[in-house]
Amino acid sequence: MEWADLLRRLSGPPALRPPGARPEAEFSALCLRCGRCVAACPYRALVPAGLGHRLGAGTPVVEARQAPCLLCLLCPPACPSGALAPVRQARDVRMGRARVVTGRCYAHQGVMCRTCVDECPLGEEALGQDDGLRPVVTERCVGCGICEARCPAQPSAILVAPAAGGA
Repeated sequence: MEWADLLRRLSGPPALRPPGARPEAEFSALCLRCGRCVAACPYRALVPAGLGHRLGAGTPVVEARQAPCLLCLLCPPACPSGALAPVRQARDVRMGRARVVTGRCYAHQGVMCRTCVDECPLGEEALGQDDGLRPVVTERCVGCGICEARCPAQPSAILVAPAAGGA
């Protein structure tokens, strides 16, 4: 087993990181687990990762279904270690990318629903509709998780996968 594979296994499941997060290995090495970014979040979207995240325990994560990131961008300036790089505007965030689970999506079942489209802070630039009025995620999705949190389907028909290279 290679060192990178071992580190990946010890790090736990992929996490949805705050705006400005460096690539995961760099982020994990720089993050002091001080909680300043968590405290800076006025919407309580950031929480310390639990023990299930193994070596990542204590680092900030977003649990989108419970409390998505509202892209206020107050967390990067609060980070004293540089684990979170400055972000100038919401469109520059790269936390992850949403994907539609068509088998759960009301619009894919013929029911008129555009909740995810209407709630997306970047509008149709990031999350639009096709000719059948079904949601379509574009490459401009920033991965904030608002669509996942607001989806009326249970479980959510839209899920955010964390960015591979950083937020």
